[in-house]
Amino acid sequence: QVQLVESGGGLVQAGDSLRLSCAASGRTFSNYDMAWFRQAPGKEREFVATITASGRSTVSADSVKGRFTASRDNAKNTLYLQMNSLKPEDTAVYYCAAIPLYRNRYWPPRAEDYDYWGQGTQVTVSS
Repeated sequence: QVQLVESGGGLVQAGDSLRLSCAASGRTFSNYDMAWFRQAPGKEREFVATITASGRSTVSADSVKGRFTASRDNAKNTLYLQMNSLKPEDTAVYYCAAIPLYRNRYWPPRAEDYDYWGQGTQVTVSS
């Protein structure tokens, strides 16, 4: 298993940037593909971005493409989400999640396939 803790959320204005972090502990971090999801009140959890275990491949959801980018530093057991040009509709709780390499993959990534989750960090974007 792996334990995940997000940080870096906060209150910002539209157009600002934030960098979220997800610190991992437990089993070897490099053995997991990682993803970011977000959830606004009354809405389902939504895929944001994913990155392979090696960090060599990243994909972002259409809603954030060109603005958000996932990255990771396996030496530090840390996942990141760089968020630029933030919009009010980006307001949500952001979660990092881990999926073991042996799991089947689906597109878009499905929250129910990810076994390990952080507690979430709130991002609020004002207009």
